[in-house]
Amino acid sequence: MKGPREEIVYLPCIYRNTGIQKPDYLATVDVDPKSPTYCQVIHRLPMPNLNDELHHSGWNACSSCFGDSSKKRNRLILPSLISSRVYIVDTGTDPRAPQMHKIVEPTDIFWKTGLANPHTTHCLGSGQIMISSIGDPSGNGKGGFILLDGKTFEVVGNWELPGEAAPFGYDFWYQPRHNVMMSTEWGAPKALKCFNAAVLSAGLYGSKIHVWDWTTHKRLQSLDLGEEGAIPLEIRFLHDPAATEGYVGCALQGTVFRFYRTPKGEWAAEKVIHVPSKKVEGWALPVMPSESTRSIIKWKCQMKWVFLNLMCDLFISGLITDILISLDDRFLYFSNWLHGDIRQYDITNRRNPRLAGQLFLGGSILNDGPVKVLEDPENQSQPPPRTIKGKRIPGSPQMLQLSLDGKRLYVTTSLYSGWDKQFYPEMIKEGSVMMQIDVNTANGGLKVNENFLVDFGKEPNGPALAHELRYPGGDCTSDIWL
Repeated sequence: MKGPREEIVYLPCIYRNTGIQKPDYLATVDVDPKSPTYCQVIHRLPMPNLNDELHHSGWNACSSCFGDSSKKRNRLILPSLISSRVYIVDTGTDPRAPQMHKIVEPTDIFWKTGLANPHTTHCLGSGQIMISSIGDPSGNGKGGFILLDGKTFEVVGNWELPGEAAPFGYDFWYQPRHNVMMSTEWGAPKALKCFNAAVLSAGLYGSKIHVWDWTTHKRLQSLDLGEEGAIPLEIRFLHDPAATEGYVGCALQGTVFRFYRTPKGEWAAEKVIHVPSKKVEGWALPVMPSESTRSIIKWKCQMKWVFLNLMCDLFISGLITDILISLDDRFLYFSNWLHGDIRQYDITNRRNPRLAGQLFLGGSILNDGPVKVLEDPENQSQPPPRTIKGKRIPGSPQMLQLSLDGKRLYVTTSLYSGWDKQFYPEMIKEGSVMMQIDVNTANGGLKVNENFLVDFGKEPNGPALAHELRYPGGDCTSDIWL
């Protein structure tokens, strides 16, 4: 937390599903207020292929390699969620102008691991690189883990034992001090083209946290979070390596669960945050995450979704899509991608988080839009549209990254191109944005920086969808302490 202020950030920019036939690229953005190119994209590294869907990224070395002088954080690992390629980017030679170092082709991953659709990357203390998968080459769900050699970046094989892969995969976080790794579930890749509530009844979305033995690689437990915990996405241990607890954001019903080790040595989970759904009218989409989903599935009705929705009360879920924890383990942040707000919770009391800050930056319930909120358990008024530096913000806050000192929260608005196109078609036309939020670290509170905006609608090849942010020196979602 006492490290230097961030000067540049890396983030993948996506063209898949935008109608623009250009490759995704890695953008380098200047975030140094003293720089003449502050708040600008200063470099773009295009991928050599189309329709990769770059998504999350990680490092070849991080804090888990502490004390090993042979390791250097100089390669950014960029998995492609749809093509299943993995790009290895050289950020060490010139951090402000990264270059391609190596490409791991999907066939290599398919044949050597039986996995596909790579998602989260973490480096290991052994020097290897581990990447979670969400599927197999046929589009079915398969939560396994790909190992890359940390020097050659060749595919080594699977981390999990034969037959031990989880039904679905997504994110993971490990803690060697407690000999444990936790992984989460999104859904089967073939079901993720767009959101469809019918997929829930087909069993193609997940609801479990999987507990793994870090030494033997065996899957020990599967904690079913139930309906309230459907689609558990980002999972975070507390940064303190002595801690035996953390949090996971569950998208569908807008909940956060705390996971923890029990006195008996097993692991358990409990719901600690719930963002109430809002009863609405005027929702234009035929399918949406809502409390009506449960009735639709129960009825197993064959009528068209648009007519079903006319028969049901509609409740818009917050759809929690990203969470992070400050490096001092004091604050938890998450984004409600449908409601349009970012929330800051004081988690000093681990079992009873307290709302400390909230900020709306777009979303689906703006007061000048077609959706009218009829009932809101939180009694909040519909937010006005947000304009920064003359631009109305399209879409909604999604990916988050916090400065090391906890004082600046960076935000982008793209979730996944297929869902972007479904829920926020205007963002496909206008491009996503990157914003900066000032954080009150003393008492809690969030305030938008009115002088900071990176508009990816003005990119040279046309509007792009910017996703996850990374600092060259590591950050609170990339590094694991031992």
